[in-house]
Amino acid sequence: MDGLRLGGMTSDSETLHGARAELIAAAHRSTTWSGPFPPADDGAHAASVLVLFGRLDSIPARTDELTVAADLDVLLQRRAATLSSHPGQVSFPGGRREEQDADAVATALREAQEETGLDPAGVEILATLSELPLAASNHLVTPVLAWWRSPSRVVAVDHAETVEVFRVPVAQLLDPRIRFTSTITRMGRTWKGPAFDVDGTIVWGFTAMVLDGLFDQAGWTRPWDRSVERPVTV
Repeated sequence: MDGLRLGGMTSDSETLHGARAELIAAAHRSTTWSGPFPPADDGAHAASVLVLFGRLDSIPARTDELTVAADLDVLLQRRAATLSSHPGQVSFPGGRREEQDADAVATALREAQEETGLDPAGVEILATLSELPLAASNHLVTPVLAWWRSPSRVVAVDHAETVEVFRVPVAQLLDPRIRFTSTITRMGRTWKGPAFDVDGTIVWGFTAMVLDGLFDQAGWTRPWDRSVERPVTV
């Protein structure tokens, strides 16, 4: 995650602790993203995604046999199957940078608000991570790491783009039983990467690799069997 830029701290006196502090520490650490990222072409479009962590009010906090509290979650969405790029895939909220966007953070917050209806005022930016190539749609994507200081209601705003918005418990994503190595063959080459099977919903590709890298650097990862491989379809 070389090249990160830390966001400004909030004006309150909140003490850095727990998962939020561990995410900030993870952003400080240099790492190699797990899995290969095919290079984007020259002239790739700038884009951003919002990697937003928070706490689910409906799940009581506990830490027995877990590396994180049970109420820690991350915001994800499912893209519409009719989209020309990454149809039907699970992703972070985000999209292409537009002229009015001052920087990667502005892009991530604008896109997340447009796609999920979240209130950007309740989101604290922890860091922006190094941009990553997304060759399938020819983008250079900046993951914007954030903490949901004041959660707001989220829904799929435009079903032509997003069909579902959901908050996934991080503890569920860390369960070794739902983790596997995804495989996909393109242009005569097979690409492999981490993946998650969340009650039949498959999280793979760019989104899974970002989550996997953050989990490793935060010290949350539980050992899982990387030799278990499953093909994924686009």
